[in-house]
Amino acid sequence: MRVSSDIAFKEWAVVVDTLGRGEQILILRKGGIRESRGEFRVEHASFWLFPTQFHEAEHSIIPSKQPVLRQIREAASKDFVDIEFFAVTDYVIRICDAGLLERLQGRHIWSERVLRERFEFGRERGLHALITRIYRRAQPQRVAWRTEYGGCNSWIKLEHQIDGDAVPVLADAEYHAQREEIRALVNDHALAHS
Repeated sequence: MRVSSDIAFKEWAVVVDTLGRGEQILILRKGGIRESRGEFRVEHASFWLFPTQFHEAEHSIIPSKQPVLRQIREAASKDFVDIEFFAVTDYVIRICDAGLLERLQGRHIWSERVLRERFEFGRERGLHALITRIYRRAQPQRVAWRTEYGGCNSWIKLEHQIDGDAVPVLADAEYHAQREEIRALVNDHALAHS
């Protein structure tokens, strides 16, 4: 698939790595303090994943991913970011019931405690869950770090557009099976609580 965009979504590097390995298809987001009213909005249906180290903490993810976080942190540069993965949002879920978080365990690498804290934080309880199809470029694109890429916001406009051919990290059948399992979990949960 040919992809092209100058829009990037900031996410912890360890989560980007997990998405890029096809180990999860969910992005979970509350919203950054610099975003409008501190609330996350899905402003773009497709975007590059911009790996960050900002706020990364080992206690925030499951134990099996903590060594990966350390390895990525040790290899990271303060001068540039390598952008390798392109995401296409397939389905957006607004999680308003904390019980759904338990049902989604095993579908992401966040610790349950941290997700509950994020769910409760702010004026409105809840989280956004994006089911995303992830594509990999043949070669990562190195992007020089700019101060405007910092801060607590989810979306950034890159200085230059990134183009290239990309292939899905998961085969069609595997991706669709995971997507439908998550949608079924969400729908079953909604029916059980209506």
